[in-house]
Amino acid sequence: TAMDPNSHPHGGGEGRSPIGMPGPKSPWGKPTLGYKTRRNKATDKWIVRRRGKKRR
Repeated sequence: TAMDPNSHPHGGGEGRSPIGMPGPKSPWGKPTLGYKTRRNKATDKWIVRRRGKKRR
């Protein structure tokens, strides 16, 4: 983007430079573009602990 690094996580660089980090970020530094940011309120109360890794 045409911003300086102070104004946006993707800012700075020479010319039209790529994002330059593992994943895209919002202006506030949170992951964006496909990253789920909202929790599922409907099923959260039923989940007590994580499902363990499958044994092989």
